[in-house]
Amino acid sequence: MTQGNTDAAQTGASAYERAGVSIDAGHRAVALMKGAVARTHTPAVLGGIGGFGGLFRAAFGQMADPVLVASTDGVGTKTKVAVRTGRFAGLGADIVNHCVNDILVQGARPLFFLDYVAMGKLWPERVAEVVTGAARACEALGVALLGGETAEMPGVYVEGELDIVGTIVGVVDRPRLIDGSRIQPGDSVIALSSAGLHTNGYSLARLALDELDWQEARADLGGERLEDLLTVPHRAYLAAFEALTAADVDVRGMGHITGGGLVDNPPRVFPEGVGMRVDTSSWTVPPLFELIVRRAGVERREAFRALNMGVGFLFIVPAAQQEEALAALRAAGESPWVIGEMIAGSGVTFTDGVTP
Repeated sequence: MTQGNTDAAQTGASAYERAGVSIDAGHRAVALMKGAVARTHTPAVLGGIGGFGGLFRAAFGQMADPVLVASTDGVGTKTKVAVRTGRFAGLGADIVNHCVNDILVQGARPLFFLDYVAMGKLWPERVAEVVTGAARACEALGVALLGGETAEMPGVYVEGELDIVGTIVGVVDRPRLIDGSRIQPGDSVIALSSAGLHTNGYSLARLALDELDWQEARADLGGERLEDLLTVPHRAYLAAFEALTAADVDVRGMGHITGGGLVDNPPRVFPEGVGMRVDTSSWTVPPLFELIVRRAGVERREAFRALNMGVGFLFIVPAAQQEEALAALRAAGESPWVIGEMIAGSGVTFTDGVTP
């Protein structure tokens, strides 16, 4: 027997633990999050936590032609911000709300969500904080957290860092699918604000802000602190869409403003021959974005591609229903504004200081 094996036998460590993986830590993480996950389970969920696969009963009521809509995404380098600030629960809400918004663009109602959390060394409490945050976001939206995976991968991830991925599956009745094909020149574009950077632009933000004191209350941020502003979770816009549909507003297209910003995201739903004119004087870009732009020294157009600049979601509606749509959104607690209109052409043009 070698000396190394003798030492391992004396300490009682398993070979897997000596390789950097703790099975017991994984079990502890599951135990810590189990209650929060269970609270998201609706009668459509069959079975509990711990199966090899999650079971969801596909019953879609009065839908004539149900279509499943799915999306997978991550939170990017916002994980680095969570590590620096020690705030991890928001990452769970980030990934749930981001994924819900992505399928909402096509009119889909979310059904269930699955998460993946990976670390170099597993910290059960940290994993539980992330997944509990995801579970709370799911519960608020009526989404089942159907399952997930926690991976400990020494040598792949730097110890102390983590990665998070989420997958959402939703459903829409095919006659009510929103694909942008009915968008016309003259339609109004209504915007809802973001809660901050959401889950995009953090590499640029960290480049710009890394050397600053994140705990300082800054005058150029209205007395706010960077550690608070940079960890605000991604917003969900499902309730806003439901308010519009309840008011019989004809939503012809939607845009989730993520990576690519207002330059690249809206055209993903435009039909041929139709573009969008955005009035950049219709809202005030929040101070956090202006600070990033100033310190990073980026041109305005690049900023509008890398960051959401305070705009989280767009609804494209007939001009004749503009006021009706605004009223429905305000009644739902939103603060909408008309950010622009659809025009003949292509892509997105800006009216004030941003090069097309």
